[in-house]
Amino acid sequence: MNTEEVVTIVDEENNVVGSALRSQMRSGGLPHRATYVLVFNSKGHLFVQKRTRTKDIYPGYSDVATGGVVLSGESYETAAARELGEELGVHGAPLTAHFDFYHKDAGNRVWGRVFTCVHDGAIELQEEEVESGAFYPIPDILEHCCRVPYTPDGLYVLRRFLSQGTPTIPAQDNIG
Repeated sequence: MNTEEVVTIVDEENNVVGSALRSQMRSGGLPHRATYVLVFNSKGHLFVQKRTRTKDIYPGYSDVATGGVVLSGESYETAAARELGEELGVHGAPLTAHFDFYHKDAGNRVWGRVFTCVHDGAIELQEEEVESGAFYPIPDILEHCCRVPYTPDGLYVLRRFLSQGTPTIPAQDNIG
């Protein structure tokens, strides 16, 4: 039985044109959709994860965003919530959408949607995808990314998010 993910394939304008197995999308360099969730704690620190060396793209890199490909028939919002639950064990955290963007580099053409959330509870890493992770102050991340490999699309997301003057901690209700 094939359990490989079937992902949404889009054109250069982000219109859905079909679906493909994840391996076909990667081998063909097909444009697809993905979600990027910046997970903050209530101190304004951002969760950074170290990707496993078995990932199909950017193996072993640090990443400021939790997320992944949008599956066939799935919305960005549903994919973001699913990925947050799978990778970090975070369920039910309210997500705030910020912007869409197109990123292209060797082997990766992706239309991404950026979300934020605040989470102060337990983190349960998905061992197949996430080697380790912790919350860090933004200045520490910006300094660290000059010394070790970070996913280029994740860094783009963080820098654009910060350049828009968006509050580091998304609006929350009932913080006490």
